[in-house]
Amino acid sequence: MSFFHSLLAFPFLQHALLAGILASIGAGVVGSLVVVRRTASVAGAIAHCVLGGLGAARYLQVVHHVSWADPMAGAVIAALIAALVISATSRGGEREDTVIAAIWAIGMAIGLLFIAATPGYSQDLMSYLFGNILLVRSIDLWIMGGLDVLVLVFVIARFPELQALCFDEEYARLRGLPTRHLSLMLHILTALTVVLLVSVVGIVLVIALLTLPVAVAGRFSLTLKKMMILGALLSMIFTSGGLALSFRPDLPAGATTILLAGFVYLIVRLIPAGILVRRDR
Repeated sequence: MSFFHSLLAFPFLQHALLAGILASIGAGVVGSLVVVRRTASVAGAIAHCVLGGLGAARYLQVVHHVSWADPMAGAVIAALIAALVISATSRGGEREDTVIAAIWAIGMAIGLLFIAATPGYSQDLMSYLFGNILLVRSIDLWIMGGLDVLVLVFVIARFPELQALCFDEEYARLRGLPTRHLSLMLHILTALTVVLLVSVVGIVLVIALLTLPVAVAGRFSLTLKKMMILGALLSMIFTSGGLALSFRPDLPAGATTILLAGFVYLIVRLIPAGILVRRDR
């Protein structure tokens, strides 16, 4: 109850709650596509590249006084670059797992170097890696809302093609769908969603929030649309619940959110699927 009383009194808690809700929209929609297509490792590589963008932006802001170099803008740019590189090198015949591992390591290394070179800002590393939803600013909420709109507009406009790509890429290619273009766009959507989630749970825990709620939703859903909607709702419950549970004991909200989501996921996995949802023959 102390959390709800404080929620009415402190704007930073209201920002944190709204950030969790906005991030959950992208997590439910894009997370469903990632889980169905089994590309969580791509999301992980993009997430770790975000540290490079955050570090570079902070370095430019502090050392060279570049006013437009906002960390969130740097995160978006780094995520998009990582998505483009992964997509381009995969099409070039390189093994995708090798590309993902390289991007993962390079992005982290760049971020660590920039953070080490920024005077007085090495303490930001922990908040970047593990998130601090209580530090979300008003401008971050606007950016998150804009990213949500981009994700929803594209997914709604191209939903049948994306569904075909995720369930059976070879079939989609034989039907004449532009699978390469769709795969690139899906990587870009994943990049934007990763940026949404970094502020909530941090770089290390992004994959968990991107996959756990929709994995739970998948146990109750027979269609991709229902999985997306339920996944988004569950993400909202987990982020709000994690924020509330961590408030009084002063625990990290991101880690509490993931533990809550993981606990629910494990419980649901122990229940036979036939009990949760009726599967028509």
